[in-house]
Amino acid sequence: MKSLDDGVCDLIYIDPPFVTQRKRTHRASGAKYDDRWSGGLKQFLAFLHPRLSECHRLLSERGTLYVHLDWRAAHYVRVLLDTIFGERNFLNEVIWHYRTGGLSTKWFARKHDTILVYAKKAGSHSFQVQREGTFRTDGLNYDEDGRPYKNTKKGRLYFNAAGPALSDVWDMPFLSTVSLERVDWPTQKPVALLERIIRSSSREGDLIADFFCGSGTTLVAAMGLGRRAIGCDIESRAVAITRERLKKICATRPVFSSAPRTNRPHKLPSESSARR
Repeated sequence: MKSLDDGVCDLIYIDPPFVTQRKRTHRASGAKYDDRWSGGLKQFLAFLHPRLSECHRLLSERGTLYVHLDWRAAHYVRVLLDTIFGERNFLNEVIWHYRTGGLSTKWFARKHDTILVYAKKAGSHSFQVQREGTFRTDGLNYDEDGRPYKNTKKGRLYFNAAGPALSDVWDMPFLSTVSLERVDWPTQKPVALLERIIRSSSREGDLIADFFCGSGTTLVAAMGLGRRAIGCDIESRAVAITRERLKKICATRPVFSSAPRTNRPHKLPSESSARR
């Protein structure tokens, strides 16, 4: 991150550790992801703070940061982001709801993640409204062409043909253990989730960054949507998986050749030296 110039990223998504205090291991490949912190949340927040500060520096004036967390640390990290980005630049607390196995007999099942969204400069940030699904049409009138509408003081109100605008609650499936999208990484996120974020907060040709890239889903989604992408991870196995996924994208799609501006010559990290 420190090798990049100010304002080179148009969108940053990060999926840092969740402070689960567990070592995650992929059953098939044995790929390991260590999320144990001897100092607990205090140590984790001390680790994350300078990285969030770097994200702020790297974002362009129209850039946006998405930070993916869960119930363990989301409230603490929001306070950090308020101090770094400023409360006025807070955009959303997105709730990603999913249904997976496992229930609790002592509390409601915890079936959502939190994605905190901050603009570098609210009002100048890039955002495109996304639409999905269908409107509720119970009790509505229908015109001569069969289109539903509501009667208002200004006349007929028709619904957008593309469907309702998305809100800050996203009901989207988690990757199942048998999904064809699965690769050998225990905390992999679905491509559809990252595509939604990228479509909402960037344009074609923009530079998308993920500095905790894991299995590379952000980079895969970005390049598939005609964006440039840069990412890194501290785990060599994660870097190797990402490289393989990107090779397949590069083999089938045209990609941008321009690299982000840097203060010094830039090169991709080797699998053994990759660092967050």
